[in-house]
Amino acid sequence: MQESNKVPFVSVVIPVYNESKHIENCVGSVLKQDYPAEQMEILLVDGMSNDGTPDIIERLCQEDSRIHFLQNPKRIVPSALNIAIKASRGEIIVRMDCHCIYPPIYVSTLVGKLVELNAANVGGVWLTEPANDSSICHAIALCSSHPFGTGPSLHKIGCDEVTETDTVPFGCFRKDIFDKIGLFDEEMLRNEDEELNGRITRQGGRIFIVPQVEMHYMSRDSLGKMIKMYYHYGLWKPLVNKKVGNAVTYRQFIPPLFVLGCVLGLLLGLFFKPILAIWAFVMLFYFIVVFAIGIKEAMKRHRPALCLLMPVTFLCMHFAYGIGYLKGIVGLVFKDSLTYHYDR
Repeated sequence: MQESNKVPFVSVVIPVYNESKHIENCVGSVLKQDYPAEQMEILLVDGMSNDGTPDIIERLCQEDSRIHFLQNPKRIVPSALNIAIKASRGEIIVRMDCHCIYPPIYVSTLVGKLVELNAANVGGVWLTEPANDSSICHAIALCSSHPFGTGPSLHKIGCDEVTETDTVPFGCFRKDIFDKIGLFDEEMLRNEDEELNGRITRQGGRIFIVPQVEMHYMSRDSLGKMIKMYYHYGLWKPLVNKKVGNAVTYRQFIPPLFVLGCVLGLLLGLFFKPILAIWAFVMLFYFIVVFAIGIKEAMKRHRPALCLLMPVTFLCMHFAYGIGYLKGIVGLVFKDSLTYHYDR
């Protein structure tokens, strides 16, 4: 790392809500960064947690003067990020997430690449980890990072070299970019990163993924929590498209089309046998693929339960996202604000 007087001051911003299980490990990894300590601050923005998280934050603030505790009364992620950005002292904003553990090179490498590439945003790769050692948590982590589950998302499946892309997890930005394109959109209760990145690329900014920067992301610890997460990802995607002015990626249409095909194919097939035959063939092919993936991972990891758990998890992911997406479209067409109700 260069001398501290030659590197920009960095503000690490982390939205927090009921993260008592994760916050100490996350912040601990940030404090171990190889970036000059005197050139970095950490802003923890709490959304009125009720699990003891504020007490942990206050203790961390006492232990290290670089850590600052901010309140987020709106209790949503984009407002937390905006509060932190407005309060930050840094020339560079590094947005992080409490569910991750970061390598010591995280900040220094991203800041270096941001400058070297003259980029608008740079980010690293998720290494999705199971929340615990149960088979269902392993299935959730594996499906969440598999191309069949998430499509060719570079930040989830990885890549071999620095690559220009449409979005990255969290991100590293120059602070002045928010003067040009605006802050995070507080109407976006989910997918706020993607909406911001859509604005960046629409105005000619370039986004890069840096594969040597790997963060360990803790996946959800139950199938119900995963379903809820993917449902909200799908629900907010049509609004992202509307705000950005186009579909950021075309792979997003596959799950809603799959859900429509499953439902309409079965209903129409009750009256037209050829359609039922096509529906049966598609469903058979789908389950052959997911069972094959499950068997492969079960043999590789010596976890027989994955043979059944991975197909179930894939199906839940695809249906949750697809149903959310379709409901999001209905909400846009009928301007139904209730569609976008967000329940933590």
